[in-house]
Amino acid sequence: MKYFLFRLIPPRPTFLADITPAERQLMQAHAAYWRDQMAQGRVAAFGPVADPAGPYGIGVLTLEDDVPPHALAAADPTIQADAGFRFEIHAMPSLVIRG
Repeated sequence: MKYFLFRLIPPRPTFLADITPAERQLMQAHAAYWRDQMAQGRVAAFGPVADPAGPYGIGVLTLEDDVPPHALAAADPTIQADAGFRFEIHAMPSLVIRG
């Protein structure tokens, strides 16, 4: 297994305060995509972070060695929509989870 921290950076620092209806729909598709990845056993946790310096989303992934993390990010609806979102992906040497 490989472990990764995914960080989704929105198109602007004011995103949570001024999200548009189209962006809200896009975020619903984004959440559905990651729930599906969770159902497949690839996601330990995900959700938004209300950082005062600017919001972002995180995901903690547990991937089989043959699953490329960048391919999962590229398939995210926010990235496919080319709406100004971007991912940072960081490998984690290990992961400790409850249970």
